[in-house]
Amino acid sequence: MALFTKEEALSYHHDKRPGKVEVLPTKPCATQRHLSMAYTPGVADACRAIHADVSKVYDYTTKGNLVAVVSNGTAVLGLGNIGPEAGKPVMEGKGVLFKIFADVDVFDINIRQNDPEKIIEFVKMLEPTFGGINLEDIKAPECFEIERRLIKEMGIPVFHDDQHGTAIISGAGLINALEIAGKKAEDVKLIVSGAGAGAIACTRFYEALGVKNENIFMFDSKGLLHKGRTDLNEHKLHFAQDKDHGSLADCMKGADFFLGLSKGGVIDKAMVASMGPSPIIFACANPDPEITYEDAKEARPDAIMATGRSDYPNQVNNVLGFPFIFRGALDVRASAITEGMKVAAANALAALAKEPVPAEVAAAYGVESLSFGMDYILPKALDLRVIRYVAPAVAKAAMDEGVAGLTLDLAQYEKDLMARFGAARERIKYITESYGIDL
Repeated sequence: MALFTKEEALSYHHDKRPGKVEVLPTKPCATQRHLSMAYTPGVADACRAIHADVSKVYDYTTKGNLVAVVSNGTAVLGLGNIGPEAGKPVMEGKGVLFKIFADVDVFDINIRQNDPEKIIEFVKMLEPTFGGINLEDIKAPECFEIERRLIKEMGIPVFHDDQHGTAIISGAGLINALEIAGKKAEDVKLIVSGAGAGAIACTRFYEALGVKNENIFMFDSKGLLHKGRTDLNEHKLHFAQDKDHGSLADCMKGADFFLGLSKGGVIDKAMVASMGPSPIIFACANPDPEITYEDAKEARPDAIMATGRSDYPNQVNNVLGFPFIFRGALDVRASAITEGMKVAAANALAALAKEPVPAEVAAAYGVESLSFGMDYILPKALDLRVIRYVAPAVAKAAMDEGVAGLTLDLAQYEKDLMARFGAARERIKYITESYGIDL
C-alpha cells in the first residue's frame, strides 16, 4: 500500500517554499559590527589568511563540510535520461539526506552536459569550493571514466554513489548473509542480473570481499557475458566467462548468491528453487524486484532475501552509506575515498547489525523487536547509531591508508560526532517546523 498519493508528494515539494532545501547563515548578522565582519572590511582578514596558507580555507569557510552533488540527469532512479531539471528533485533529496543523517551541507549542481570530457573539466573547477564531490545519476559507461579521471586528477574525495553506495551496503549484507549461511566468499557461485554501473561496481566490490572472478556469471540484456561475444566494453569484459554457459535459468542451478540490479520479474520460483542450500538473493530492482519477496521465500524458505524496498526485511538502502562515508572522509580532510575506506564502511555496518537493536528503532518500523538473523542482516536507516559506527571506521581507514590530511583521536571523535549530530537535528527540527508543512 502506498504511503502517500501523487498529490501529497507534489504538495510536499511545493507548499510553503518550493523545493526541499535552503541556505541559512551560521553566524549572526544583526548589527553593523556583525555586518562589517561578515563582509567588508572584516572578510578581508579571512581572505588574507587563506592567501598566506591555502589550507586555512578549511578553517575560515564551509569547504570542509560542503559536498557538491553533481548530475547531468542521464540515469535518474528508474526514470532514465530525464534531464537535469527533472533530476533536480532527486539531487535536492540527496542533499536533505546528507544533512539529516550526517550534518553534511550540500549544493546540488545539475548540469546540461553529456560530454564526459566537459563534465570532468567542469567538476575539477569546483575543487576550491567543495570538500567532496558526490557524482549522481550519470549513465554508464561514461560514469566510469568520469569518476576514474576525477579521482586521479582532484585532491578531494570523489564518489559516484550509484556505483559504490549499493556496493557497500549490499557488501555489508553479503558479509552477514555468508556468516548466517555458513559459506565463504571465495567458494560462492554468484549470478548477476544487470551489467550497468551499479551491477559492475557491486560485483567488483564483492571481489574485494573475496568472491572469485571465475565464479561470477553476469548477464546483460543480451545474455551471459562471455569471451565469445564481440560487443563487450572493457568493464563488462572483466566479468566475461571463458565460454557460454547458457541462459540465466541454466546458470542459476546450484548458485549460492543472486544479485539483481536489472528489472522486475527476470527470475521465477523455479529458478530460485534450483539454487544451492541457503541461497542468498539480493533482488534490488526498484520498485519491482527481480522476484518478489513472497515468491522467493515460497520457493525457498531457507533463502536470505534482500530488496531495495522498505516494506520488506533487509532493505539495501544507500542512505546507510554515503552520508557517513563523506562525514568520515571530510572530517580527516581525505584526498580520496579508497577501496579500504569502502570495505571499512561495509564491515562497520555488518558489525552494527549484530548489536542489540534499541526498542525505539524497532518501533519506528512497526515491529516489537529486531535481532541479527536471516531477516535482519543490515541496520535500519533510522538507527541513529550508524553515524557512530561508519564515520569513525572510514576516518580510521583514511588515516591508515595515508590519504588523511588530519589525524583524529577516534574515541573523542566518536563523542564529538554524537554531540554534533544531536545539535544538527535540533536545528533542522526547528527550521522545518517553522514552515508548518503537515502531511
